[in-house]
Amino acid sequence: MNKEDLKGFYMAIILSAMVVLGVNYFFPQEKPKPAEQKEVVISAADDPIAVEDNDKDAPVFADVAQTLQQDARLPIQNDSVKGSIRLKGARFDEILLTKYKQTIEENSPAVELFAPAKTAEAFFAEYGWLSSDEKLRLPSKDTQWQVIEGKELTPQTPVTLVWYNGQGLTFKYVISMDEHYLFNVQQSVENHSGHAVTLVPYGILSKHATEENMQRGIAHQGFTAILDDNLKEIIYSKITEEGENFETTGGWISFSDKYWFGAFVFNDDFEAKINLRQVAENTYQLDYKGQAVEIQSGSSASVDMRLYAGAKEIKLLDKYAESIKKFDLTVDFGWYYFLTKPFFYILDYLYQLLGNMGWAILLFAAILRLALFPIANKSFESMSKMRKVQPKIMAIQAMYKDNKMAQQRATMELYKKEKINPAAGCLPMLIQIPVFFSLYKVLVISLEIRHAPFIGWIKDLSAPDPLTISEWAHIWVPAALDIGVWPLIYGLTMYLQNKLNPKPTNKDQARMFALMPLLFMFMFAHFAVGLIIYWTLSNILSMIQQRVIMYKNGVK
Repeated sequence: MNKEDLKGFYMAIILSAMVVLGVNYFFPQEKPKPAEQKEVVISAADDPIAVEDNDKDAPVFADVAQTLQQDARLPIQNDSVKGSIRLKGARFDEILLTKYKQTIEENSPAVELFAPAKTAEAFFAEYGWLSSDEKLRLPSKDTQWQVIEGKELTPQTPVTLVWYNGQGLTFKYVISMDEHYLFNVQQSVENHSGHAVTLVPYGILSKHATEENMQRGIAHQGFTAILDDNLKEIIYSKITEEGENFETTGGWISFSDKYWFGAFVFNDDFEAKINLRQVAENTYQLDYKGQAVEIQSGSSASVDMRLYAGAKEIKLLDKYAESIKKFDLTVDFGWYYFLTKPFFYILDYLYQLLGNMGWAILLFAAILRLALFPIANKSFESMSKMRKVQPKIMAIQAMYKDNKMAQQRATMELYKKEKINPAAGCLPMLIQIPVFFSLYKVLVISLEIRHAPFIGWIKDLSAPDPLTISEWAHIWVPAALDIGVWPLIYGLTMYLQNKLNPKPTNKDQARMFALMPLLFMFMFAHFAVGLIIYWTLSNILSMIQQRVIMYKNGVK
């Protein structure tokens, strides 16, 4: 395989991968239709925790503010979250992430992670007990809990909720929280019924997936869990009404979005049976049941469970991972974990140093180019030699135009004589494939880059360039062709860089390489602008390096 064929092969790999990534931007999935959401009820202990629609006349999506006012609530507050627990059912259904805004606007409200049932972005958690004794009264979603200790849940003030079932059982919740996003819920039962009872602890996460959650993309969204020390991921669209069952000892289970997630965290010795299923259109339920607990009359039993409801702050999750196995894997680092995570920490360090993520990305591009300098040098030297002997190659092709075998033999002899390795120019391309994907992954998944501004019109490096042709030219342009300024600059640098490379002797390959800058420019236009900025500077540095080597080798 000659040099042009190899280069075409590697470029085809890159182009194919870009097409796979870009198709989600050009051909988004059909928008999901709003659906009536369903409330939670509990079935017998041996069956999955069931759901049913208890209020068929309710509006499709209730107003959040009005819903929050319908029941008594216990406030939640720390430096990272605020919200409340609904005392009816002891349900965690209002969590606002106060450090993050929904948009880049100054007056934008805080990100709403947990929201009440039957609202547009419903997401909530609750705990309880199951029993096979149908006559035994157990707390449910309609149980009115009483607060006997604490008026507000804060890191300094835990709270205690209590409910008496009238049959000799007293149920309690002791709830505490840390300064970030982790809650501890101790469920306890005191038995004064005169006979033993057997109960099974359970927990439910219920979520209505939004249009953004349902879209396929490079960042995983859906069920994410560590089950018996193994990572398990299922996207929302693959969760079925029939459901799936899992078992685990320890670990954690969650509904995970791009930047936020809610998770049940089990103790290392906690044995859980897990059920995951779709309960209505775009509404999903994740529940667990623990081991049965026999409580003798005159005694009590308790179960400790942790609930995470917050942001995917990578450094924070790494700290939690010291005690919660593989908790950092809720962030979708992808196949190139060994590159993606270090890239994040390098970018974060540079950001702390410079105070601006855009400049950090540019400095990262320069450092990466420096690290690849020896490999790139060999590549550009090979390409310079190829460019220098191109007239001789064309002469060989003209001489043996009717004999391909003789043409290839003569070409290889020329390469050997001039000490040229035609494959050497392709090595940097091969190396840059994982580098490209890893950096792209970092820019897509890292909450720390979300809404990070640069200079000029760039207010969010994780979003596409907003200054598109239609914006600055004030003309209508089809969405697929309406690209920003940075993609145009990137396309220009790629075009200029290709001009420095040896021109393929095959006319079809020459046309393909001539179109590459245009294709990549439109494909990258809908990617995070931070990636375009990185790649643009990388192209510029490559051109400078390549031009110096060409001059050194006497190539015009």
